[in-house]
Amino acid sequence: MEVQSVKSLAETYGLISGNRNIIFGKYEMGRLLGQGTFAKVYYGRNLNTSESVAIKVINKDHVREDGMMEQIKREISVMRLVRHPNVVEIKEVMATKRKIFFIMEYVRGGELFEKIAKGKLKEEVARKYFQQLISAVDFCHSRGVSHRDLKPENLLLDDDGNLKISDFGLSALPEHLRNDGMLHTQCGTPAYVAPEVLRKQGYDGAKADIWSCGVILYALLAGCLPFRDENVVKMYRKVFKAQFEIPPWFSSDARRLVTKLLVADPGKRISIPAIMRVPWFLKGFTRPTAFTIQEPGQDNLDQKDDVNTEANLVKTKSSPPFYNAFEFISSMSSGFDLSSLFENKRKSGSLFTSKSSASVIMGKLESLAKKLNYKIVGAKEFALKMQGVSEGRKGKLTVKAEVFEVAPEVAVVEFSKSAGDTLEYKKFCDEDVRPALKDIVWSWQGET
Repeated sequence: MEVQSVKSLAETYGLISGNRNIIFGKYEMGRLLGQGTFAKVYYGRNLNTSESVAIKVINKDHVREDGMMEQIKREISVMRLVRHPNVVEIKEVMATKRKIFFIMEYVRGGELFEKIAKGKLKEEVARKYFQQLISAVDFCHSRGVSHRDLKPENLLLDDDGNLKISDFGLSALPEHLRNDGMLHTQCGTPAYVAPEVLRKQGYDGAKADIWSCGVILYALLAGCLPFRDENVVKMYRKVFKAQFEIPPWFSSDARRLVTKLLVADPGKRISIPAIMRVPWFLKGFTRPTAFTIQEPGQDNLDQKDDVNTEANLVKTKSSPPFYNAFEFISSMSSGFDLSSLFENKRKSGSLFTSKSSASVIMGKLESLAKKLNYKIVGAKEFALKMQGVSEGRKGKLTVKAEVFEVAPEVAVVEFSKSAGDTLEYKKFCDEDVRPALKDIVWSWQGET
């Protein structure tokens, strides 16, 4: 009986090879971690690295029927933009005809809500979570992203007790602003939503997020919500007036900060830069560094080339790499890899076809680097790496450009970011590369 129960347990967790559920030959799916209306989340393991991951599986038909595909695309796009130590990392997105698979960081510590449900936290513990929350929200806002559904249920904790923001399904990007420069969609969880959102008028998503952060800080310190009533209408009235009571155990500094966060008038509400100057907030605060993850195609020019492999590129000394037709078609369409959804409408073209010769293209690329005052830090016969001189948000922007031959009269030029900030790279592609190379471009990726 005991042997049978162990075997059943092993089968449940996918440990027995005969019962292994492998997707895309790369990830092993295990137990169900949770599920919502449109998705199920499973524990997973990367077969190459043995890294634990969370795999969110979405049924395409369900999201299409409910008109949710744009929301799914937006969530992918946003999560790729906001890579930060206190934001759940999205590793990659893949799909079949019927399902979409989000491969995400596995955060095993549970929701922050579970801690609050047990009662108020010590002030120093609450402060640590609030510092990490504000740091991540500030980074999101710097990327143009408003979360719009910040609440303890969407704040996860890792093994070290560090906070991770999750669930960007209701987030907003600059393209969601109307002509008045404001957001107008009512969304979020009532107890955490800012009064201006409830009024059905235009609102600033960043300021609305700050209100939600105020509600969360109050809940951390008090063990309950600031606006609560069995009657929802009465609760809303309290929200509109920012009418709440502060428990006597709040320190004077914490009390002062909460009252500046929960201000009904968004114009008078404290800003994140001001929050980060408050002595109470600064106590023991270390600003985390947002990180950049090496993306596919962003290999180092200094690395040794693979020779005579089954790769799609074949190089000779007298000609540029040959771009296999399958690789070319795959790169110009979404295929099974949904990377094209990552940037959505914000995607910058990083791949174009040209009828110019490889030598002419390389000459143009070198002229581009010189014109922009970029330093060429690595060069090969049909590839070069250029680096900006100014320090950006994540250091100097470094861009690699490589020329591939598709046919005797057709070449593909691919740009990729080797280092630096993603938004600065997008700006580089849109404002510098496109105008400078327009006379040799036949077609940009994604354009008809």
